[in-house]
Amino acid sequence: MKLYTLLLVATSCLAQNNADTLVSPQVHADRKVTFRILAPRANEVTFFGDWMALNTKEKMTKDGNGVWSITLGPLPPSIYLYSFTVDGVTIADPVNPRIKLRARTSASMVEVPAEHAALWQARDVPHGAVEINWQKSKAINGETRWIWIYTPPGYEKGNRRYPVLYLFHGSNDTAGGWVLAGQANFILDNLIAEKKAVPMIVVMPYGHAVPFGSPREVQAKNTSLYEEYILKDVMPLVESKYRVAPGRANRAIAGLSMGGGQSIHIGFSHLDLFSAIGAFSAAVPSDFDKRFAAILNDPKSTNAQLKTIWIGCGKDDFLIKRNQEFSELLKSKQIRHVFALTEGAHTYTVWRKYLGEFAPLLFQ
Repeated sequence: MKLYTLLLVATSCLAQNNADTLVSPQVHADRKVTFRILAPRANEVTFFGDWMALNTKEKMTKDGNGVWSITLGPLPPSIYLYSFTVDGVTIADPVNPRIKLRARTSASMVEVPAEHAALWQARDVPHGAVEINWQKSKAINGETRWIWIYTPPGYEKGNRRYPVLYLFHGSNDTAGGWVLAGQANFILDNLIAEKKAVPMIVVMPYGHAVPFGSPREVQAKNTSLYEEYILKDVMPLVESKYRVAPGRANRAIAGLSMGGGQSIHIGFSHLDLFSAIGAFSAAVPSDFDKRFAAILNDPKSTNAQLKTIWIGCGKDDFLIKRNQEFSELLKSKQIRHVFALTEGAHTYTVWRKYLGEFAPLLFQ
């Protein structure tokens, strides 16, 4: 019994030591990446990265110390999301502190840097700030909800008022998604430093107005309740706390996936409030043509009110058909817009590029 206990303690200490010294992820000079996880008792460990096809997995191999590993790539420069599945349970990388928070089942992130700092990377330029605001919502059952807000470099000095971009995340994401994975703050810093974008405030609320994972009949109410939340809670908070330039000409709305659908719905429903709409891989409302028939049938007025409508979707995105049909509908009604059909799937690698193209069009 004593020998068994000693062996058990020794094995436990060895495993702990291996976990403390384990390196994962490891980005190599050739842009290949090695991922590792210590799981000595596991029978099977697989890997998924968001550059891979959906519902696919790569098998990892186990060494004599119980460390499972896989090397993949080379990968184009970007920030990627990945996870492990250990004996059927999907988890984030236990030794990687860079976590992509989600409404459910968080993942890990790995950055494959560009040789010269890309638009989404931190450069040696003046940086803005990101604040987390907490607010008790009147629209959503008195919930205390968080709102991430970017203010541009120099905001803390002077009394200048700034235009505002309301920027929404997708399904199963959080209010921090556009900063933690989207690098929105660095993208804006770099565009502003290059004088390609007007300094602006960016407001990033939490987009699940009903609990994520609710039954379908409950989820159907999410967009309308979120609209009420934006109008009654978020916008009044922003305009009372921050130095905001007044009027619809100084407001834009955009989002990705679910947030793109929310932007389309809220933006077209309130042309008196917003002058630009961005939809990135958007979950376009299925009944848009009926709900907004009056706007579609009056292109002269619509084009006069909306300075920018920007739609983008990757060729491998599962929402590509809905976005193409949306663009074709607007074109048939002579509604002026941009449709960017690009490479890529439903990932932040694509959405960072879209924000980099959309933001310079605003408030000019």
